[in-house]
Amino acid sequence: MSERKRIYLCLAHMSDEGLEQKYVKEAFDTNWVVPLGPNVNAFEQELERFVCAGSRFMVNGEPTKRVVALSAGTAAVHLGLLNCGVKPGDEVIVQSFTFCASTHPVTYLGATPVLVDSEPDTWNIDPELLEKAIVDRKEKTGKYPKAIVPVALYGMPYKADRIMEIANKYGIPVVEDAAEGFGSRYKGQMLGTFGKYGVLSFNGNKMITTSGGGALITEDEDHWRKIMMYATQYRESYPYYQHEKIGYNYRMSNICAGIGRGQMTVVNDHLAHHKHVQKMYEELLKDVKGITVHSQPSDIDPHTSQPVYDSNYWLCTITIDEDVKVKGQEDAYKTIVTGAVGGAAGVIHAAESAHTDCEPNANVEAMRVALDKAQIEARPVWKPMHKQPCYKDVPAYVNGVSESLFKVGMCLPAGPYVSDDDVKYIVDTIKAAIV
Repeated sequence: MSERKRIYLCLAHMSDEGLEQKYVKEAFDTNWVVPLGPNVNAFEQELERFVCAGSRFMVNGEPTKRVVALSAGTAAVHLGLLNCGVKPGDEVIVQSFTFCASTHPVTYLGATPVLVDSEPDTWNIDPELLEKAIVDRKEKTGKYPKAIVPVALYGMPYKADRIMEIANKYGIPVVEDAAEGFGSRYKGQMLGTFGKYGVLSFNGNKMITTSGGGALITEDEDHWRKIMMYATQYRESYPYYQHEKIGYNYRMSNICAGIGRGQMTVVNDHLAHHKHVQKMYEELLKDVKGITVHSQPSDIDPHTSQPVYDSNYWLCTITIDEDVKVKGQEDAYKTIVTGAVGGAAGVIHAAESAHTDCEPNANVEAMRVALDKAQIEARPVWKPMHKQPCYKDVPAYVNGVSESLFKVGMCLPAGPYVSDDDVKYIVDTIKAAIV
């Protein structure tokens, strides 16, 4: 019997028509193998129509939001904050329960992230704690934070209306980190279109991919032009290179954009697939004691009678109760990790210890190992930024939610290559691992 294929968390899936190859070939044939070109322009236009579709941002059949395609989602966060006026010595409020790409760009600008914890139903930034942090930073520093960065954790929409209400009350711009939430909606509106800027990511494990890359959704033509200047080394319109401000080499390549154009033809299929996988996990795990599938809140918008939350379920997540016993649990954390785990890149040295002061429970680690042995990639949820050593000295407003979730949470495969049989195999493996 042949060895079972490896099941990855989320891998890109090319369009059935192979349009990615068509657009990439066109780039080579026309010698547009540079960080600009026809594919980049077309990809941006397709993104604009996608994020504005069915909303007030589509006027007379044309989108009013503009998109700049960039080399990474991290670059999009960076430029969004930059154009919000973030400078050395400023503070920026960032959701603590997130990947480091949400926080690191704050430090690139010489500013300080102020980390705010989550609320339990969406796992995203707690709006009431957010307002408390804003008021407290004003009292302590004499000024308000320069920006707010909410994050669509694993694709789950944040409470966008309440966040925007608070942001507008204090005059603070919002840079939405919708990198994991491409296609997710809150009250029918696409994430990334609520704030001053919206961040998208097209990394190889996202809802659609350009192999690597991202984009920034801007409010209008004027903001688009400013971001475009910063993304192209801030070159002025002279016949020679004139730079009046410091810019960055952040534009997406025509090759990557060609892949993105092909991916846009299957984006709705990808969204439907992730939601289907989520429903399967919910159904197949509902009777497993101690295992809970995290699902979007069931709130209904009274104005439209439609669901408030529409998550793309980029990754499907579960929590494992502390008292669930998992095979091999007694051996968890006995071995120091020396290489990459869960597809991580850049791991070049062994950890100093098998433990840190904030880590998943032993049964969660044992479950991860059991799944890994069965050729299933699973990972802990993001470790909160306020528990990361590099942010140990920054202001943090915590309520214990993200730390408690980090101890019990796990991400399960959900990508386009994950079949119904794969989901059943994953669930059977989880059940078999429980003592």
